[in-house]
Amino acid sequence: MILALTASGLVLATTSPAPAQTETGRILTRKYDFKEAGKEMQYTLYLPKKYDPKNDKQAKFPLIVALHGLRSNPQQIIRYPGLTKQAEQHGYIVVAPMGYNSRGWYGSRGKGGGRGSDPKNLGELSEKDVMNVLEITRKEFNIDENRIYLMGHSMGGGGAWHLGIKHPNLWAGLAPIAPAIYRRPDELEKIKHIPVIVVQGDKDRLVPVAGARRWVAKMKELGMTHKYIEVKDGGHVKVAFENIPKIFEFFNQHKKQAKVKTQPAKQL
Repeated sequence: MILALTASGLVLATTSPAPAQTETGRILTRKYDFKEAGKEMQYTLYLPKKYDPKNDKQAKFPLIVALHGLRSNPQQIIRYPGLTKQAEQHGYIVVAPMGYNSRGWYGSRGKGGGRGSDPKNLGELSEKDVMNVLEITRKEFNIDENRIYLMGHSMGGGGAWHLGIKHPNLWAGLAPIAPAIYRRPDELEKIKHIPVIVVQGDKDRLVPVAGARRWVAKMKELGMTHKYIEVKDGGHVKVAFENIPKIFEFFNQHKKQAKVKTQPAKQL
């Protein structure tokens, strides 16, 4: 396997997918029947060595769902330098869905978006694929339901914002990295209770820093628990690799919080 850095991210020059097995300490390539799309869909999975697939009574494990960037795939993001090393060190399961294809945007740009041979409901299928893989993983493994985290890079960062906001009672924390998101941050009101770590390079030519700054400013305004890492002279790719340990450190500090509910007004 050869890894190469390009403007669009980490590229595998050659790929040798692992068999669909339940092994620990290695990256696994799996498939499932994506009925809504009428096709088999791949995803990747990493189980730390301390996880025992045969022991249903073992302690529950935290889970990170990792969303890849545009023109990328699950094989690439799960091989980001340091990701599985940190997962092993801190005892996390990591799963990376495809999001239907390399340009589905996880529903963050609406239900449509299909071009050429793409299905017309590409965005809808992209989002559904993520949620399907999450459901499969939760059913198969001993997952700590209070420690399910969502991270994503570039397009995947936008997906992390979108799915975080759409499913506010699911996530224990979010980590949008250089997030490509084309909407206003007003919707953060829905996830005031979710801790968020944002990573962004100030010299990013693909996803300008101004967008991340707007979302961070809104988090400050709402009093959200958050951490913002703005990398001086940082571009689009290396900022993700270099800050993976800090993302795990942040996730380690936070479990799922109950969503704040407004109390009905008392009748006089």
